[in-house]
Amino acid sequence: MIAVAIISILAAILIPNFLHARAEAASSACEGNLKQIATALEEYAVDNGGQYPSTSGPVDVNLFGGAGNPYVSAVPNDPAGGSYHYTTPGNFVCAGSAYKLSDGNNHDTSTLAQLPNYSAGITGIRWCQAAGLSACLC
Repeated sequence: MIAVAIISILAAILIPNFLHARAEAASSACEGNLKQIATALEEYAVDNGGQYPSTSGPVDVNLFGGAGNPYVSAVPNDPAGGSYHYTTPGNFVCAGSAYKLSDGNNHDTSTLAQLPNYSAGITGIRWCQAAGLSACLC
């Protein structure tokens, strides 16, 4: 009986910590994915006379010229759910940016506190071409 009680107490302590660690990992992976997509966009612009893709929409291989393009062979999925979105020009909060990338807006709000523009209730991450990563209600 005592052993069951001890195991129950340990489980009650550890399970929330594991869930938070998983949410932190998803947010970190999303940040890395946005940086990877941004790097592919910069490479695209270098090869196309400084011009970024002109059509806003979901991020997929068609954004970079279709299958077989040299910039990205497959677009990563947002580990928190949803998909990545490309907006050009990067208007409003990304004023002065050629583009904005945003995620599926499904992150645990407690995992984004280290990002610029964070406030309670924000669940998304964006990449502004001129400013980099920040928290957003995308």
